[in-house]
Amino acid sequence: MAVQKIAEYKATGRRKTSVARVRLALGVGKMMVNGKDVKEYFPTDSVQGYVQQPFQITDTIKRYDVLVNVQGGGSMGQAGAIRHGISRALIQADPELKAALKSAGCLTRDAREKERKKPGQPGARKRFQFSKR
Repeated sequence: MAVQKIAEYKATGRRKTSVARVRLALGVGKMMVNGKDVKEYFPTDSVQGYVQQPFQITDTIKRYDVLVNVQGGGSMGQAGAIRHGISRALIQADPELKAALKSAGCLTRDAREKERKKPGQPGARKRFQFSKR
């Protein structure tokens, strides 16, 4: 008996210090993030919508199952990394979706990082109050 291989697409998404490894397979629209359902992992509706934005843009909401491993950063950084990874995986699945995703800004890796704290100062840009005497 031959085992049927399911078409699976893998991609990596990044945002700030977060890295998301995304696996996309044909399915019914189930999304798991670090072993939890996306609604459990990201409780707010706005973040859930942000993560699912590539599917809404391309009208593929119920076509793929998504399995994500994400690490590093905070919740919004992780959501941005997942969105970036899903977009890249969708292009592997169907290259014709690239124009729509690119115009929506889903393929651009948001490279803004936290600036380092400078020595002898309270923060990256903040300075101690100047005293003339």
